[in-house]
Amino acid sequence: MSNNNFDGDLEKFIKSLFASKNKKDKNVVDIKDAKVIKEKNKKPFDGRKFAKSAIVLTALFAVIVIILANIYIVKENEYRVVRQFGEVVKYENEPGINFKVPFIQSVTTLPKNLMTYDMTEEEINTLDKKRIIIDNYAVWRVTDPKALISNAGNLVNAESRMEEYIYSVIRTELGQLNYDDIINDENSSRGSINDKVTERVNELLTDGNFGIEVVDVRIRRTDLPEENEQSVYTRMISERESIAQKYLSEGDAEKNRIEAQTDRKVQELIATAKKEAALIRAEGESEAAKIYNREFSKDPEFYSLYRTLESYKKTIDDDTMIILPSDSPYAKILSGYLE
Repeated sequence: MSNNNFDGDLEKFIKSLFASKNKKDKNVVDIKDAKVIKEKNKKPFDGRKFAKSAIVLTALFAVIVIILANIYIVKENEYRVVRQFGEVVKYENEPGINFKVPFIQSVTTLPKNLMTYDMTEEEINTLDKKRIIIDNYAVWRVTDPKALISNAGNLVNAESRMEEYIYSVIRTELGQLNYDDIINDENSSRGSINDKVTERVNELLTDGNFGIEVVDVRIRRTDLPEENEQSVYTRMISERESIAQKYLSEGDAEKNRIEAQTDRKVQELIATAKKEAALIRAEGESEAAKIYNREFSKDPEFYSLYRTLESYKKTIDDDTMIILPSDSPYAKILSGYLE
């Protein structure tokens, strides 16, 4: 069974085909007409209004850029110096946000904290005509940025002027001292030299109004020129050996003096002891004699016997031959006859 609406009728099919084509053409015509009407109703482009908006936005953007470009921030460890046509008009040292006049003012940054400046080595002459090389450094800071910019121009010029003053003062101070006084650690006057140099340099910087202050100047190292080192070392060794020999001689002299004093004290002590011993011995013998006399007086016969026996100690030894008569006291005693 056929599924179309024409049921084999060719005429109906052709009519319907052309009717569909005419409908499509009509729709296309309607769309074209709508576009034409819309284009007729559209307003013409206004170029002046667009240019005005662009100018306003550009001006606003330029104002923002100018404002941001002329804002400067002051930090805690720095100065911000404002200059107008090259002249310093003010400087800021308190932290915060500030604004400068556009186009005619500029801002320069200077450090506020302490700075260390290592100076180049210089050769100077001492009072005893010795040449030495001095190496030192300085600790300094900016105290008046306006004076620094006005009289020195920048930090490099300020450091150069400071270095010139420092070496001038050091040359003057060390030129009044002998070489040995400078290098001798036991009698060094560097501490006072450093203080004098610092004080004098600050006076010169103040007179010149450079807006900086030297906090401390320190001599880090003193060296000899290479051509003078060996001769000076040889002389120093000779001097040290002479000083050592002097100390040794003084030590030997002190030793001999102490030994002599000790020997004299020993002899005095021995003599005093002997004297005291003799006195004590004499007193003892005197007391013993008194005791002997008192006891022997009680029995004269015993005393006679005691004296006889004591004489035997001195007259008889192992090699003694005694020939005695039978009635002598010795013979009687030796034979045991006591009556």
